[in-house]
Amino acid sequence: MRLPGRLSAAIAVLSDVETRKRPVSEALKAWGLNNRFAGAGDRAAIGNLVYDALRRRASHAAAMGSDSPRALVLAVAVRDWHEDPAALNESFASDSHAPEALSEEELVRAVGQLPDDTPGWVLADVPEWLAPSLQRSFGDNWIAEGQDMAGRPSLDLRTNTLKATRERVMKSLARFEPSETAISPVGVTMPAGPRDARTPNVTTDEGYLKGWFEVQDQGSQIVAALAGTRPGEQVLDLCAGAGGKTLALAAAMMNKGQIFAYDSDRNRLAPIYDRLKRNGARNVQVRAPQPGALDDLVGKMDRVVIDAPCTGTGTWRRRPDTKWKLTPELLSQRMGEQAAILGEGQRYLKPGGTLVYITCSILPEENDDQVAAFIAAHHGFVSVEADELWQSAFGTALPAGLQTSQGGIALTPRLTGTDGFYFNALRRVA
Repeated sequence: MRLPGRLSAAIAVLSDVETRKRPVSEALKAWGLNNRFAGAGDRAAIGNLVYDALRRRASHAAAMGSDSPRALVLAVAVRDWHEDPAALNESFASDSHAPEALSEEELVRAVGQLPDDTPGWVLADVPEWLAPSLQRSFGDNWIAEGQDMAGRPSLDLRTNTLKATRERVMKSLARFEPSETAISPVGVTMPAGPRDARTPNVTTDEGYLKGWFEVQDQGSQIVAALAGTRPGEQVLDLCAGAGGKTLALAAAMMNKGQIFAYDSDRNRLAPIYDRLKRNGARNVQVRAPQPGALDDLVGKMDRVVIDAPCTGTGTWRRRPDTKWKLTPELLSQRMGEQAAILGEGQRYLKPGGTLVYITCSILPEENDDQVAAFIAAHHGFVSVEADELWQSAFGTALPAGLQTSQGGIALTPRLTGTDGFYFNALRRVA
């Protein structure tokens, strides 16, 4: 397929998402099944067009004067992929699969600048109702944070130190030109390419099949390291899900001690069994959700890790469609769940134990506010010093700008080149 046909396909996929209200991944898969002539390169390019359109939906809509699928895709082609609009029209004329030619207004708007009075939420490419929250989190940098959150993410891998070294992983993947992550000492990264660049399919690599590495954003690797699990400890991973952080904790503990992996959703937990086997993680005991599943752990844990259910605002680069679906009602629901699970998690700690609170959110309502409310409601908990945590995990001082007002640590694409994460370790001192 040539670019005009790819643009038409991207417009069709976005229209499908808009009319059927289904996730982008499902719409892209359906398009591929219905158009089997399209090769892997075509599918990658169409996916990039669709995701780029959603990442910068607000600013592209403002520039084009419309948020229609056509307007958004044309904006990506010109404003992000740097196609010349006049040349696009010429190519459209000779391609039967092309969209309609750009109108005079579209030709002007596609290359125009946003006016000086453009609202901050448009420049940041975030929902308007979230602007006050983001301002509270990032102050004068909130627009820059939003703009970096609208970029493409890298592909990051975590070396499974139970089976391999980072050097071995990089050698196995040398054809993709990987590099070491900037912060995680076991991470490998492949930056996102421009335009129609394809993401490497590393899950077919021999190293992945042998359990040498896992696909895991560097931010997730960082918060797992900050959890500070040590060999011989008793650890409860209370929201284990598919086990990404569980595997990182098991490797940090060198298969010594015990991790109890639990999740209230049996379906989310299902993939963990195969992943544990492939990774060679032998110190993990999976507890399936059922009445009394964790009763024997009350008051016995050195660490309780809570990777809390959240809005996922920190993953907007990877799932930009969720950015525009988020509502105040959903945020309120997640906040209630977080408060409840923090209250539940502290029950399992022994005296002197540590409650680790993690979210993949950049909103203060889910982060500092939750920690402040928990400390107010539960006597005897204090936040461990952020610099102490960072120094212990990485051997360096905490970088400037990462510490939050409540003593937590915030990671973002702008600050750390990662997805957005929040971390706070609460030690039981009484």
